Amino acid sequence: MSLLTVLPLAIVMVAGPQLLSAVFLATSERWRRNSALFVLGACLSISTVVALAYLLGSGAASQGASRPLLDAVVVVVLLAAMVDTYRSREEAEPPAWMGRLGSASPRFSFRLGFLLLGFFPSDLLTSVAVGSYLAGHGLPLTDAAGFVALTALLLALPALAVLALGERGEAALPDVRDWMETNSWLVNEVVLAFFVVIVVTG
Repeated sequence: MSLLTVLPLAIVMVAGPQLLSAVFLATSERWRRNSALFVLGACLSISTVVALAYLLGSGAASQGASRPLLDAVVVVVLLAAMVDTYRSREEAEPPAWMGRLGSASPRFSFRLGFLLLGFFPSDLLTSVAVGSYLAGHGLPLTDAAGFVALTALLLALPALAVLALGERGEAALPDVRDWMETNSWLVNEVVLAFFVVIVVTG
């Protein structure tokens, strides 16, 4: 997959409670370990979902499913993600548990990253779309590495900002959080629509 394709989908993966969680963890008591384990958990779950979708898509292709059929499956999955994003747009406010991330344990941070990035509806559907797209176009599973790596980098940005800028980076995080709370659903819709166009015209 080209970076042009990967980068927008990586943004979909983190736009919302995912990046908000990363922001809170970056200012937690054990922010280095918490942030690192959050990203690690996310990478493991994303890779697992993409690989499973890829195997299922490859199996369907080997049994005679055509590329247009697999592309249609990807489009349906992406449209489902768009519907879910739109329906949950009014729920932009972070849940109550997110306010407790300041005292989160490393174990909880790992579990949160694994579950949030692996099973949050829009993330699950996006990862399935990536795996299915690769399988449907006869591309190797390793092409998903850029998608996973870019998602991990975006999740790590709050911690990297604190590491590089210290108090200035920490002071900027609330503004990032507020912007994401207001605009993340719209960003997701635009990016998902972009990928639908790529699949349909590819």
